Amino acid sequence: MSHVMKIAFVASDAPNAQEALAALEAIHGNVDMHEADLIVALGGDGFMLQTLHATQHLTAPVYGMNRGTVGFLMNEYSPYELMARLADAEEEIINPLSMVAVCEDGTTHKALAINEVSLLRAGPQAAKLKITVDGRERLDELVCDGALVATPAGSTAYNYSAHGPILPIGSDVLTLTAMAAFRPRRWRGALLPKAAQVRFDVINPQKRPVMADADGRSVKNVVSVEIRSEPSIGHKILFDPGHGLEERLIREQFS
Repeated sequence: MSHVMKIAFVASDAPNAQEALAALEAIHGNVDMHEADLIVALGGDGFMLQTLHATQHLTAPVYGMNRGTVGFLMNEYSPYELMARLADAEEEIINPLSMVAVCEDGTTHKALAINEVSLLRAGPQAAKLKITVDGRERLDELVCDGALVATPAGSTAYNYSAHGPILPIGSDVLTLTAMAAFRPRRWRGALLPKAAQVRFDVINPQKRPVMADADGRSVKNVVSVEIRSEPSIGHKILFDPGHGLEERLIREQFS
């Protein structure tokens, strides 16, 4: 670059993240995110998701360094040779999911999710869900603790804990995964084209209440939820060479 790279440093409230922020600011300074060529996020995956959501209107990519307990979206932390690492970093572009949830009172709630949109039972009884894909009913009744639709980037998060498959970043598919499916007893979910539109309808929501969640933003008492990939938004994430999401997703499957 012909000019000095302007970096915005942001950090979670964790003490070690704040210590890293102070150390890096002392070396490189800090600029406002709106003026930055690049944003460095210090924390865990949860903070990385917050940062990506908060900066989706900006053109600057985000480079994360792990100062949290989980760091799948983060690079290893080191205060040294940061400028060289940033210059060599590889970019991944991730499209989020859009969620449109309709509640019992008729209100509509919209949100974006980089990892997953999940539906979870909100009472003592299992949820009953009808699943429609691209306008065609595919499952008339799924009895379960919940279900989710995850992106490749989110496939190693909640989806993985629910025994869903890990998706390579370039696969252009989404995973639909059930949590503790009771009926159909052996239904393990589905892989769907990235362009698919998924709709969940809640059966008997008064007796079997369900909540929806998009990357931690929750909506209670939903009666229907529509989910699709949002290609108009591309989150730009930077990784050290050989440690991008593609490599991480493959490595995770052999660990």
